[in-house]
Amino acid sequence: MKKLGRQTWQFDTEPRVLSTGTVAGKVESEGPLGQWFDVRLVQDGMQDASWERDEQNLMRQAVETALAKAKLSPNDVDVALGGDLNAQLTGFYFGLRDFNFPELGLYSACSTMTQSMALAGLLVDVGAAHTVLAGTSSHNSTAERQFRFPTEYGAQKPETAQRTVTGAGMAVVGAGAGNVVIREATIGEVVDFGIKNPWEYGAAMAPAAFRTIMTHLDATGRKIDDFDCIATGDLGRIGHAILRDLFAQQGEDPGNILTDCGMLIYAPEQPEVFSGGSGAACSSLVTFGYLLEKLRIGTWSRILVAATGALLSTFTSQQKDSIPAISHAVVFERRGG
Repeated sequence: MKKLGRQTWQFDTEPRVLSTGTVAGKVESEGPLGQWFDVRLVQDGMQDASWERDEQNLMRQAVETALAKAKLSPNDVDVALGGDLNAQLTGFYFGLRDFNFPELGLYSACSTMTQSMALAGLLVDVGAAHTVLAGTSSHNSTAERQFRFPTEYGAQKPETAQRTVTGAGMAVVGAGAGNVVIREATIGEVVDFGIKNPWEYGAAMAPAAFRTIMTHLDATGRKIDDFDCIATGDLGRIGHAILRDLFAQQGEDPGNILTDCGMLIYAPEQPEVFSGGSGAACSSLVTFGYLLEKLRIGTWSRILVAATGALLSTFTSQQKDSIPAISHAVVFERRGG
């Protein structure tokens, strides 16, 4: 591993994304990217004894799918990295408890996906692991009562709100064959724009995404045009517009290269999606199901994914604290074969 600047890792051995597994909720499956997901739920509503159990099942299915596609068994996994939005990371730990492999739970809110992929790449690159599972889950109904109001309240939401994605995505990262590599990772820093409204995640997270992307470009010497796609995690339409304004203030116009997973996963006309998608599974589903596939089939050769996380809790919002945010970025590249 080579360190570029203070926050960017460049992986000499180019760890490979061997496979991915994606499980999407009903609303997500009905969106523009539905065809790209491995498992598409056709029923809405509680499937198990609780919403939390449902989310654990999403995580388990994503792991099983990723391992099956890579033709691996749980015994082949050296460590699993990941997280969710539930207290004590129960979606991750409870969902994976029957697999009997080592686990490290992570939390960077909705930026946990790129945090897990950055660490997976590092572990494989330095030889600490040969095969790593990495990914996240979220569920609309568990996140609503974890961070805002019980689902049963039917709380009214403004257009600035975002819909928490129901789904899970896991990737198998290792030193084997595969034409998608993890080339670099830039670890983000906490940025506080002073936003206090818990319905304005996109506005809170956009400055963190901007800082991480610019930090990565400065460290690597690349320009925006060196990427086929730069995708933020879940800024939604409002946060995405703010991010474009921040680029414009620096004289940059990313054009069609810049997009957002929260905008891609839902069609604007879908009911109750508001400003777009959010949640830890938003960037996992879009990246593992759609963006990486564009690399695999040769449409693109290099992309940067900067997942974004709003670092708040129920208590900090009630105490009228601001919402700091963080964004971690990972660069994926295509290799021949």
